Amino acid sequence: MATLSRILWADDEIDLLRPHILFLESRGYEVTSVTNGVDALDEVRKGNCDLVLLDEQMPGMGGLDTLNEIKDISADMPVVMITKSEEERIMEEALGGKISDYLTKPVNPSQVLLTCKRILDRRRIESEKASQNYLQSFGEITSALMNPLDHADWVALHQRLIKYDVELDADEGVRQVFDDQLQEANRAFSKYVEDSYRSWIAGVDRAPDQDRPPLSHEVIQKWVTPELGKDRPVIFFVIDCMRWDQWLEFESLLSPLYSMKKDYHFSILPTATPYSRNSIFSGLLPSDLAERYPRIWAQGEDDEHSRNRNEEQFLNDQLERRHIKARVRYDKLIGSKDGREFLNSVHDLLQSDLSAVVVNFVDILAHSRSDSAVLKEIAPDERAYRALTKTWFEHSWLFQAFQQLAETDCTIVITTDHGAIRSLHPTKVVGDRETSTALRYKYGKNLKCDSRHAVFVRHPEEFGLPSDHRNTNFIIAKEDYYFVYPTNYNQYVHKYRDTMQHGGISLDEMILPVITMRPR
Repeated sequence: MATLSRILWADDEIDLLRPHILFLESRGYEVTSVTNGVDALDEVRKGNCDLVLLDEQMPGMGGLDTLNEIKDISADMPVVMITKSEEERIMEEALGGKISDYLTKPVNPSQVLLTCKRILDRRRIESEKASQNYLQSFGEITSALMNPLDHADWVALHQRLIKYDVELDADEGVRQVFDDQLQEANRAFSKYVEDSYRSWIAGVDRAPDQDRPPLSHEVIQKWVTPELGKDRPVIFFVIDCMRWDQWLEFESLLSPLYSMKKDYHFSILPTATPYSRNSIFSGLLPSDLAERYPRIWAQGEDDEHSRNRNEEQFLNDQLERRHIKARVRYDKLIGSKDGREFLNSVHDLLQSDLSAVVVNFVDILAHSRSDSAVLKEIAPDERAYRALTKTWFEHSWLFQAFQQLAETDCTIVITTDHGAIRSLHPTKVVGDRETSTALRYKYGKNLKCDSRHAVFVRHPEEFGLPSDHRNTNFIIAKEDYYFVYPTNYNQYVHKYRDTMQHGGISLDEMILPVITMRPR
């Protein structure tokens, strides 16, 4: 039988435990035995073990001292403390040393085996179970994709796919099956949006029960302003370019601090900051925003200092239109310096009725991954990208700010303007020299592309989009396609393949969380 894992057993009466060791070896484990703490530390330093079974009462260097030394050598090494003592003090000291489990002598072989299996094989067992569950659900998901789904159905399916994406190991053969089905889901979702989006826009002014999802421009009206006037400050965070799976990583850290109410909205098209985030703050579709603020819209969308520098004005104007009086604060946090200054004054947010905070780091991370070979190596796929985002958040000024706010009486609403998708398939586009430069959407005249890979918007007003000039059209990429011009085609295909992009139609770009949180 192939070796599963290596166990180090340190006990001064190790000869009496020979039957236990043979039992573990018969189950495929490689067991190394030592009789004292010093020898145990030598084995740990050599990297000869994946788990330590440690006797608490050994002569010389005792179990607790050995435990501390082990953790100095390898902080993540799982250690199971085994002792004759049932004193609470011993248990507390061991638990304070971050042991993985605690067994009281006498132990029997099955007890030790189950403990080792739980610690060493948990991930494998969980992964196998997840694969089994997914394969059992494969047909059900395929069947659902063949039938009409409404927006709530798509949200449920998206969250279900995210769950499997998180649980399935990257090296499992079933990953390819999952990736193919995810691509099929994005294809069906793109068709659904292409067929439905015009009616959503046409239904914006109809009754609230119109069969459509809440859209970007309705976020503040639906979730933020109803929280005003409840004798507690409201803090509204817009985390740029945050996918739902990234939010789940943040949620795992925030849930001990806050109670949460979860909802969703759909980003408007294109799923890009100049459109979706401006719509959030203005409460307007891009066509209405361009009509109300023609000079601002005419400034273009080249960078953060063009169309997206007026969010504070848009927010105040929206509140005024809705006859809402409130003391409003606005912060846009782009770099780490902004974040640290924000953290140092986070309690100042409590002096305003409504504080709006735009956090750009996740968007910066997405763009940095596209530009950096090192980051692509660190985060080669969605799983690693999620993990990288969580690592940043766990050690960030933003998490520290949430920790401080959790000690106050406030309401926090968190959302995002759009998500991002790993773009893997190029598609050719033809346009004149005035055509916009984004990779997942373009507007201009005489645009041509493969209709299988993009939605062609001949009448921008039907999509709630401004028509800057006569004959101006939009094309919006479906699934994970990105636009490349025929000139130097192969060069740009290589440059932009496997980059995180937004602006198009996909589950990760459009279906977005809205979370209302209150400190526990």
